[in-house]
Amino acid sequence: MSGFAQRSGSLFCEGVSLEAIANEHGTPTYVYSRQSIEQAFLAYQSALSDRPHLICYAVKANSNLAVLSVLAKLGAGFDVVSVGELERVVAAGGDADKTVFSGVGKTPQEMQRALEIGIRCFNIESEAEMMALAAVAESLGQSAPISIRVNPDVDAGTHPYISTGLKENKFGVDIETARRLYRAAQASSALMPVGIDCHIGSQILEVAPFIASLECLLQLFDELAGEGIELKHLDIGGGLGVSYDEPAPSIEDYLSALSTHLDARGCELVLEPGRSIVALAGVLLTKVLYLKPSTARNFAIVDGAMNDLLRPALYSAWQDIQPVTPRQGEVLTWDIVGPICETGDFLGKDRQLTLSEGDLLAVMGAGAYGFAMASHYNSRPKVAEVMVDHDAVHVIGEREALNDLWQRERLLPERDA
Repeated sequence: MSGFAQRSGSLFCEGVSLEAIANEHGTPTYVYSRQSIEQAFLAYQSALSDRPHLICYAVKANSNLAVLSVLAKLGAGFDVVSVGELERVVAAGGDADKTVFSGVGKTPQEMQRALEIGIRCFNIESEAEMMALAAVAESLGQSAPISIRVNPDVDAGTHPYISTGLKENKFGVDIETARRLYRAAQASSALMPVGIDCHIGSQILEVAPFIASLECLLQLFDELAGEGIELKHLDIGGGLGVSYDEPAPSIEDYLSALSTHLDARGCELVLEPGRSIVALAGVLLTKVLYLKPSTARNFAIVDGAMNDLLRPALYSAWQDIQPVTPRQGEVLTWDIVGPICETGDFLGKDRQLTLSEGDLLAVMGAGAYGFAMASHYNSRPKVAEVMVDHDAVHVIGEREALNDLWQRERLLPERDA
């Protein structure tokens, strides 16, 4: 499903060379393939065509309005974790009634806005949050649709920063608490239980953890039905990994394994994929500024940095780095590092490459948690974003100017003498 391939000695995104994009738009620049995004989303749709379902794209993975608009036009729902993400969905043409609101720290103001525009469901993370939502809904004369996020204490085997399904994580509630909250919600005129939710983490590369959490959910789902609490949907979250450097299950294989456990139930299946839709649809295009070989390490200093792509520095994530135009010559082992004043500022280590100053490199698999996690650290402007649609290149995010960095800031007034 990658829209990136070598052609005529150069790396292309769909019908456009990355070298041409760099010449026109500069570096660093994020480049996305519309075709790849659409194909990944439609793989979910196709695999679930025989059962009621809703694919709610996890906006946190990549929240660019153009990305959201492409998915909205395909009929996607959305998973948001802030009112800012919710407003982005609306601005991009997404439907609130196809949007679920996740996250552990929803404020009353966020709850009110979501109810006002007709949110599909709140994924409840704690008893305190549920009570706060009930108060907001009652003040509006509404009944808030809810799904309680169950924490099944399943180890997804991922980096601890992206694991969310263990009892020591901040997300969700245990099974016994969930039972009690469903009973309380059923008795409340301000709450309307409509589903059950679970999300055990990100970048999961095996199906077994999903099956274990699903079995936990189904047991509770059936118990609640026996008590007269009939839920309409079952939300098994996102978390399907992508192949950065090791094999990952396909969307089709993942959903086929889950479906065998759901065949006896006619409830709607809700999914919240993010990374698996956009990760492989994007690259970070960067240029080699200087080469700094030494007896200890060889450093290729590029114009992209940890403020542009945080994943390698944050949790030692590995992403393939390819030359845009491969060259002949001596292959050396290089650390690809940025200009930020931190030893942790690297995009890749121990890469076997033939490099010269001025070369263009593409950090692959950068469509998810790339620009979305970017910062202004070291007073660096945020980079440009473009999307390729066949042979057309569209700017979907303007490169910031330096004076954009301090527009929100104010000098102190002069002190009186």
